[in-house]
Amino acid sequence: MTKVTKGGKNLKFRAIVVVGNGKGKAGFGVGKANEVPDAIRKAVEHARKNMIEVPLKDSTIFHDVESKFGPSKVILKPASKGHGMVAGRTMRAFFAVCGIKDIICKCIGSTNPINVLNATVKALQKIKVKGGENEVTPVETT
Repeated sequence: MTKVTKGGKNLKFRAIVVVGNGKGKAGFGVGKANEVPDAIRKAVEHARKNMIEVPLKDSTIFHDVESKFGPSKVILKPASKGHGMVAGRTMRAFFAVCGIKDIICKCIGSTNPINVLNATVKALQKIKVKGGENEVTPVETT
């Protein structure tokens, strides 16, 4: 981001970072600073504070879920083992650190990375598992 002032151009950097343990726990953070390393450090701190727990069924999610954040809407569908990840680059990064290997995703509307990540996190938080591993409670989306 550049702000033009009387003294010249003032540069600021924004970093978006995703962190996770590969076993169903992941988060993302945004950091802004005058230098790139500082922006990355801030983003990593923010991501670690805002990690979520995602219930996994082997290497995928339990059921279809969709969510909207601002102008971005995401649709997530489970895929069979070995299918692979069909997702855009923003969602792909989040799923990779989360440990999800088989999933089908679609992003409708804005593809702004921050909005897409927020919508993805919101959708993953809607996943509900009831009782045993095979029982699933579908969640209504609006």
